[in-house]
Amino acid sequence: MIKHLKQIFKSSADALQNKKSEVNDEKKLQIATCALLIEMAKADSEFTDDERKKIIGVMKKTFNPEKEYIYELIELSEESVKKSISIYEFSTTINENFSKDEKFELLKNLWRLIYTDETLNMHEDHLIKRIGNTLNMEHRDVMAAKLMVKEENKKDK
Repeated sequence: MIKHLKQIFKSSADALQNKKSEVNDEKKLQIATCALLIEMAKADSEFTDDERKKIIGVMKKTFNPEKEYIYELIELSEESVKKSISIYEFSTTINENFSKDEKFELLKNLWRLIYTDETLNMHEDHLIKRIGNTLNMEHRDVMAAKLMVKEENKKDK
């Protein structure tokens, strides 16, 4: 009987630990994704309100977090960016969790963010290529995402 009760408690504790691990992994993925977006927004030395709104929209669409959490997520991501040594730590998390299609969608979102101000500067261009590389995406995928976003922008005008 005691052995059976121990097994029940152990199973419950294991299930709780697995749930916590899944939540932590999801949060890490959200922070990593948001951090790459923030890195891109800051690449031209201006992090505008329009770029912040775009990031919020991308995060809502990608992860559907609760409304109150989105601002905390951006704050946590900004802190992560400040503490990070390179984009590789964010890319690694994304590579472990995103499919190639999800990474391609992230590239499109990064291009959308770049073109929020309708210009591409050399720092943004360099960074998106580095990000594409760290996401194990081919250069042609990075350029295909760019062309798709440019085509979207033409239709919106």
